[in-house]
Formats: sequence, C-alpha cells, structure tokens
Amino acid sequence: MNDISTSVVRYQLDSAHSKFTVQAFAAGFLAGFGHNPIIGIRDFTGEVRFSPESFADASLHFTVKAQSLAVLDDIKPKDKAEIEQTMHDKVLETSRFPEITFQSTSVTVTRIIPGRWKAKIIGDLTLHGETRSLWIMSQLTLDGDELRTKGDFTLRQTEYGIKLVSVAAGALKLKDELKFEFELLGRKE
Repeated sequence: MNDISTSVVRYQLDSAHSKFTVQAFAAGFLAGFGHNPIIGIRDFTGEVRFSPESFADASLHFTVKAQSLAVLDDIKPKDKAEIEQTMHDKVLETSRFPEITFQSTSVTVTRIIPGRWKAKIIGDLTLHGETRSLWIMSQLTLDGDELRTKGDFTLRQTEYGIKLVSVAAGALKLKDELKFEFELLGRKE
C-alpha cells in the first residue's frame, strides 16, 4: 500500500520559461579591451523529485544540448559568430561531446520561511567527457503546481579537460573560472 504522505512528486524543468546562463571573464595584459561574454543555455531538460512533506529522496537531473549555448551579449554579428564557433568547435567540442549532464547524489533542504527553502545540491557534472563532483546552492519556492529555483555555481574549465582560449599570443585570454546563474521553472507532472 502506498502512503500518500510519503509519495514523491516530480517537476519537469521548462527551458522556455527559465533562464540559465554562464559568464566567462577576460584575463591577461589586454583584458581591459576584452569581452566578458554571457552565454545562454537554451536547450535543456531536467527533472526535480522529492517528497513534499520532508523533501526526502530529493534529486535533480538535467541534460543540456551543448550546441544550444549561444552568446547573449549585444555585439557585432561577426564577433558573436566567431565566439560561438570557437566555443562549440575548440572549447566544448560539441561534435564529440553533444551533451552536458548533471545527476545529484545528495540534496539537503532547509526551510527559510513558509513556502521558501534553501537547497545544497551535490552531484556529478559530466562536461567535455569528464565527470566531477559539483556543489550547487539554490533557493526554491513552491506555488501550486510550479517550482521555482534560483541560484548559482562556479566551475573551472581545466578540471573538465577544457583548454583555455587565448588570442594575441596570450595577451588576451579567458579565465579558468566560469560563473553559472539560473532561474528555473519546473511544472508538476
């Protein structure tokens, strides 16, 4: 017999009504002339699961189509195309590694106020063919059949076997650390 108080609910992430970005930062001698591009993560799917009464058995899984990453900044079309081609061909190598995945291994949820919680999500991120442990901190709210979560995390590209991009004999390059920010909407199944 299934006890309804311990049933697990599922929320599907809605990429069309979510915001998921990554920002890279310029470094080097000519960094003042560089660009700190903001990249939109446009095509992803995912699922959040938990028991509503206790958040027991909470989990998060998502998959990003690497080819869907696109520059969001208002820059010249030629520069945008060049950044995106470099990102897909030389940095992410999307033809070899078409998906980026995350699977939680531990989720700890603490109530802040009624209807709002903070979550520490630890899991395995697979990027560029490498899998590493990653911590994500977020806040979430539940409103009827919708779940909203907001947070950020950072990672180092070199930990995933990604070569850092540089130009002008290294005078302008991107820093190793990337900052991710998200505001995700999930809809109850």
